[in-house]
Amino acid sequence: MTEWLVLAIAMALACAVVLTVTVLRHRRVPEDDDPSQTPDVIEYMVMMVGVVYAIVLGLAIAGVWEARGAAEDGTRQEAQALHEISSRAKIYPAATQDRIQEDVRRYTRHVTAVEWPRMIEQHELTDRGTELLDTLRQDIAEREPANDLEAQTYQPLLDQVAAADEARRARADNAEATLPGVVWFGLVAGAIVTVGLIFTLQIRRSSRELLLAGTFSALIAFLLFLVWNFDAPFGRSVTESTSAFQDLLTV
Repeated sequence: MTEWLVLAIAMALACAVVLTVTVLRHRRVPEDDDPSQTPDVIEYMVMMVGVVYAIVLGLAIAGVWEARGAAEDGTRQEAQALHEISSRAKIYPAATQDRIQEDVRRYTRHVTAVEWPRMIEQHELTDRGTELLDTLRQDIAEREPANDLEAQTYQPLLDQVAAADEARRARADNAEATLPGVVWFGLVAGAIVTVGLIFTLQIRRSSRELLLAGTFSALIAFLLFLVWNFDAPFGRSVTESTSAFQDLLTV
């Protein structure tokens, strides 16, 4: 099931629940009921709850957005470091160059095919990925520079390996969801309370009021979906979050 299908189902269910409750509630309202008699204090409380929930929801969106951006930056830094290693290795003899570039390709293939799905599902990296990166570091470190050009490239190559390793460690630290469970409980409970409070305003079955109620509930569902989607710093599918590594494999 794709994320867009999940979003469509969630918004449709939210609208259906709100409109169904509104229609059923209207059938129980006496004929002489006057909707204009809603107490001012109720309208004030509905407004205050809506404002507070909007602030909390906005902070949640900002938090997960920032975490997603930091994760994408780290991914690009790791991929860029690997690209620099592969490019700078061209100054070595063919055998050494092929070995270093093959180390980079093996590590990249493992990250995209094995490690990334595990990171998304289990929030942890693989020991094999660490071994492959250590192999790359060892192949570079054990190659004694044969001339001045190789000597000038030797330390920058090791620095790029260190940069890739640092980005990888940051990826491991940020693999878990950004928002804790208690925050999600507050967001979901707040959505239920906020949507539920609109029924205290004695909504009738006019097309305008039903449209506004349905649109409001769909908006809440969309914003919660947005938070859920960005709550995974490295995405919820491999294809959308490994583009930097995929580009490296095509070079």
